[in-house]
Order: sequence, then C-alpha cells, then structure tokens
Amino acid sequence: MDRRQLLHAALAAALVPTVARAQSADWPKSPIKLVVPFPPGGGTDTVSRLVAEKLTVLDKWQVIVDNRPGAAGNIGLDLVAKARPDGYTLAMAQTSNMAINPALYASMPFDPLKDLTPIVEVCAQPVVLVVRNESPFKSLGDLVQAAKREPGKYTVAQAGLGTVGHLAGEMLVRAAGIDMMQVPYKGAGPAMTDLLGGQVDTYFGSAASVMPQLQAKKIRSLGVTSTRRLPGLPDVPTVAEQGYPDFEATTWLGLVGPAGLPASVVAAVNTAVNAVVARQEVQDRLLAEGNQPLGGTAQAFAQVIQREHAKWGKLIRDAKIKVE
Repeated sequence: MDRRQLLHAALAAALVPTVARAQSADWPKSPIKLVVPFPPGGGTDTVSRLVAEKLTVLDKWQVIVDNRPGAAGNIGLDLVAKARPDGYTLAMAQTSNMAINPALYASMPFDPLKDLTPIVEVCAQPVVLVVRNESPFKSLGDLVQAAKREPGKYTVAQAGLGTVGHLAGEMLVRAAGIDMMQVPYKGAGPAMTDLLGGQVDTYFGSAASVMPQLQAKKIRSLGVTSTRRLPGLPDVPTVAEQGYPDFEATTWLGLVGPAGLPASVVAAVNTAVNAVVARQEVQDRLLAEGNQPLGGTAQAFAQVIQREHAKWGKLIRDAKIKVE
C-alpha cells in the first residue's frame, strides 16, 4: 500500500474497537437514502450495497440504496446536491462525476467542490492494461517500442468516453510520446469482446472487468495504474515502475452529502464507514472484486477530490476531449 492507503488503513483499524456508534443523540431518526448514480449491478452499486448492508447490521441504521443513473452520474449527484443537508440523503460519488465530468461537459448541474460535502473515501479501483494471450506484446515496453516504430497503427479500447480507462490511455500516450488510436465502446463487455476477437490490440479496463478473463488466462496484463501492485495481481508491475513515475489512474468511491451537512453527521457517518471498511470480511470482498479498501478522514477525502479535480481537468483540457 502507498502512504495514503497506510494512513487510511491505520485510522480505520484504530476505529474498530471503539465503533462507539458515533451518531449524534438525535440522528438518525429515520431511514437514510444512499443514492447510487449508476444502474444496479455495476461496481459502484455493488460497493454501495455492501456498505449499506453493513451499516444496517452493525449500526442498526436503516440505509436504503436508491439507484439514479444517467448523464455519467450527474443526475444522481445533482439530486443529492439539491437535497436538504440533514444527513438523510447521501450519495456514493466517484471519480467520474466528481473529478472528470466538470471538465468533460460544457455545463454541469452542480459544482462538486461547492455543492457537496465529502464524508469518507471507501475504496479505489485501478485500471489494467491488457492484451489477448496471442499478442506479441509481453510487456509495456514492447508495446511502447512498437507504437514508436509504427505511429497510429495500434489501438487501445476504452469502455466509454471520459472513463478512467479512456483517460489512462491518454495519459500513457502523452507520457510515452506515442500515437495510438482510442476506440470507444459502450461499456466494458463490448470492449472485452473485441479485444478477445482481435479487433483491438489493447484495452485499459477496470480491474473488476478484466479479472475473470485474466483468471481464465485468455488475456494477460502489461501493467496496472495504481501506485502499488494489486494483491490480486502481484506479478503485474505498475505503469509507474515501468518508467513513468507518478502515473496513477484510479476510480475511487466515497460518500458525500449536500453542502452544509452538520459536522456531527459527517463525523457519525465517517466513523461508522471506517469501521465497516476495516472489517476483514469487507476487505476480503473488496479485494476479491479488484478494489483497494481505503477509509480515512473527511478532510483527507476532500483533498483527494480537489487534487483529482485539478488533475483530470488539466488532462481533458490539454487533450481537447469533449462530450458532444
């Protein structure tokens, strides 16, 4: 784990014995709605339901998951941004709707830095650069050398415009000084199908989306975009350690509420979720699905959002990426 993860893990572990059920005396008195701004069944939904289940069991809170998909997560987050700041409407935010969309879309219905209150980071999931087993590329270096010899020849699939996988590809071509054609798909499934079929050469996919095919040995990985190797892929080097220092591209998830959320509610949810994330069965579940368990303070999560907002915004503007 990197320094941020170590700090988060230490904090979460310290909270386990004193789960003190940090809710204030008069909160919560009614069900808490956890808005998931994506459809059921996806990675954000799965993590959200795991957290909601544990909060319901451990803290006796009634947490109800409410899927509000649309506009790459903007619809669900806008609902929360405009909700009463009483702690009864929260959301599972992530990289795309908090840090990428503000630069990707010409206009946003809310300002993620002003209209939402960061509460706690839950987990992060890197993307993985993969090729099919028949590919001649055995390492990231092989791919870069080939792309330099024949600019524009090789392709990289992405699960959608503005996804972390898409932007990881943009980061790589800029860092390595190569020219590769980005091929957008409407989701991870079609992208993987065409990779296996040989229609595209490489794919930057989420850890969860590529893990089944890696385990089946139908594809192999050339690198992961986290700052440290994944426990589930210990033999796969990071992009950073292959000559591109500071290369990091992850989809992080965390709870937010409307602006002006009472400090007592922020503290209650933060303490409870840290205790959930620190539980061994939760960590095992997250790791099995390609996630890195995090946790930490609300202040640390706010800093992550601000840093990622600036980072992805600059890349999107420099690459002139826009949603029509």
